[in-house]
Amino acid sequence: MPSRGLPPDVNMRIAISCVMSRNCYTSDPALVIAELYETAGERHDLLAAEVGCWIGFYENDYTRTLASALRALPLELDEHIALGTRRRQAGTHTTPKPTV
Repeated sequence: MPSRGLPPDVNMRIAISCVMSRNCYTSDPALVIAELYETAGERHDLLAAEVGCWIGFYENDYTRTLASALRALPLELDEHIALGTRRRQAGTHTTPKPTV
């Protein structure tokens, strides 16, 4: 069965997220930020949404270099960082334990 594919905005959000995930342990965030802006083009709204969610979900001691550089971007990130943090704290989905 043929697929219509994903909407362009979804494809762009995936591409932005992939740039961050692929480079999460970088020691040179300037190159990553340049790639993010190139990937997002004029869609700074999608860039802010993905960057903020990524920071909120993935920021830790290992990703701090990239996360700190992303926090310094001139984007409205607070709401999206909070969403990423909520998603991280939600835990994982599991099946219920069987009752014996």
